[in-house]
Amino acid sequence: MKNHNHPLMSWRALTRQHPSAFLLAAQLLSLLLYAALSENSSGRVLLGVVGLLILALVVWVIDRSPALTWIGWALVAPAIMLSLLYILFDDPILLILSSLLEAVLYFYAAGSMVAYMLKDYRVTTDELFAAGATFTLLAWGFAYLYLLCQTLFPGSFVGLNNPDQPRTFLELLFLSFTNLTAAGLGDILPITPPARVIVMLEQFAGIGYVAVVVSRLIGMTLMQQKDQERS
Repeated sequence: MKNHNHPLMSWRALTRQHPSAFLLAAQLLSLLLYAALSENSSGRVLLGVVGLLILALVVWVIDRSPALTWIGWALVAPAIMLSLLYILFDDPILLILSSLLEAVLYFYAAGSMVAYMLKDYRVTTDELFAAGATFTLLAWGFAYLYLLCQTLFPGSFVGLNNPDQPRTFLELLFLSFTNLTAAGLGDILPITPPARVIVMLEQFAGIGYVAVVVSRLIGMTLMQQKDQERS
């Protein structure tokens, strides 16, 4: 009986110790699904369902951080409802509201993860996963801001392919990742003033995240390694 329950106990221990790893894996997996399924209507529905599951994971990670979990639920519950309604009815108003709530939720989750990583001077394995997960949370949050901006101000972004058409969410997410990493590939450009302001805010957030959070984690990791060598 003990051996039979051992895999389940190990799985539960893994989820307790590394919740950030599951969120990071889900975010990266969704990128693969976007690449494979975003071109057809049934695939977009499946991506919507995956997005809802990721929202639940986001709240789960918030619950493990110093942040207030009830705020996460207050954001995710209407966001899930509005996302489902948008999948069913394809109404621009629903898209605006759901994009706004999801952006706020992702930013709140990113802030909670930063607080989690900065709460002490010891770097754990889960905090290293949290560094990657926080990066994806910021990227998704700004992508939803871009989507909101594009819906409110048509023509906010142009691209090399079909420049007169609205950008897909995958294209806006790609812009967010390249902007957050300062890669700046330049095949999707902000045109309207609101779009450019959001892009500048993301550039500032990306530099601040690397300078404050990532550099601190690297420094503390090196200090821990030196302490282990001395002992």
